[in-house]
Amino acid sequence: MTWLKRIGLFLFVNFLVMLTVSIVWNLIGYYFHITGFTAYIIVFSGVAGFGGALFSLWTSKWMVKMLYGVQIVDPNTPDPRLRTVVEKVHSLARAARLPKMPDVGVYDSPDVNAFATGPSKKNSLVAVSSGLLYNMNDKELEGVLGHEITHISNGDMVTMTLIQGIMNTFALIFSRLLANVIANSVEERSRTMVYFIVTILGDILFTLLGSIVVAYFSRIREFRADKGGAQLASRENMIAALHKLQAVYDRIPPEADRKDSVATLKISHHNKGGIASLFMTHPSLQDRIQALERGR
Repeated sequence: MTWLKRIGLFLFVNFLVMLTVSIVWNLIGYYFHITGFTAYIIVFSGVAGFGGALFSLWTSKWMVKMLYGVQIVDPNTPDPRLRTVVEKVHSLARAARLPKMPDVGVYDSPDVNAFATGPSKKNSLVAVSSGLLYNMNDKELEGVLGHEITHISNGDMVTMTLIQGIMNTFALIFSRLLANVIANSVEERSRTMVYFIVTILGDILFTLLGSIVVAYFSRIREFRADKGGAQLASRENMIAALHKLQAVYDRIPPEADRKDSVATLKISHHNKGGIASLFMTHPSLQDRIQALERGR
């Protein structure tokens, strides 16, 4: 997908989110007659914060299909490798007692990666890259798929959406309360402009700080997904998959690692230290391997 299509999709989704928030906000204000600055800010922030997060969750399958060109695999496909993937996903899903079999998709990419997404356990998708499909053996593949099925079984997509919604809400509340305090301390003729500027800067700052919290919970869920993957596909297969990922990504320079809208859903990232580690959605592969070897 070209960069122009990526930007167009991003703008379109954000337009829909803002339109949804605007409609809901107007309805709330009309029917409940909200008054008072603090009440206004709290309700607006809740609607906007959770509105965007929930809309992203609701459209998650559609978005990744569009963004990555994910093709849903027919269980009866004549391709033996793709049929193996579908059979393994369905087998692991039954072992995890999912209420409905996830869709299985493949997308064309040299990256050795996979992700799970979807708004619920009954409406989910497991997608694998062509790079992973043809660079991992059956045992390693089973470990990766067990990890992704565990994400669905644990309801991680919903959990991360709720956490993101809470962080969005607090970011919007704090930035507007701070803007109000600062705007009231300047001359009246400058207050509107000062409020606007501080609000924008505050949104950026508090959202950035909130992303540290989101990343922390994301790292926790990765350890849980590894543990669940080990239970579904065996600890040996899960460790073998992580070792293969480590071998592959050790050959790729960190600057080649692309950031994208489903970064928190993927199975691997380059290891970073210092402050950058606070924003990492995944623990280092070495830490994940050691956790499994210790039986965590």
